[in-house]
Amino acid sequence: MAAIGITSVFSLRKIDSHELMRNFLALGFKTIVVCINEKFLDKSFCGRVIDEQFIKDLPANVDVCGENGEFHTFVFDDPIFKTPIKFTKGEIVYKQFKALLNNDDKRNLPIDTAVMQYSFWFCDLY
Repeated sequence: MAAIGITSVFSLRKIDSHELMRNFLALGFKTIVVCINEKFLDKSFCGRVIDEQFIKDLPANVDVCGENGEFHTFVFDDPIFKTPIKFTKGEIVYKQFKALLNNDDKRNLPIDTAVMQYSFWFCDLY
């Protein structure tokens, strides 16, 4: 970034995720989980609003902010919104994706086995 004259600032990097989430909720942010990486969580977490119970229900190996790709969210209300974003929860769907390993991979697996598989649950919002 410096090469093009941009300075990166990572102000949240050194803050504990639990502290960050407590502050996030205390400030009035409301968010719903719209995507779950099945590697970390099961379907039951998809479509849930993040609150204290959600945090308590998370397995110990999952970052409460989803910083390792465990889940993704949609913020539907926060202190700067004039009104909350209205939505209806739709279907929760399961999808699998396959990706070939890149050429830099040192395992040198045959092309037909050199595949990573990713599985996700998605909650449709309307």
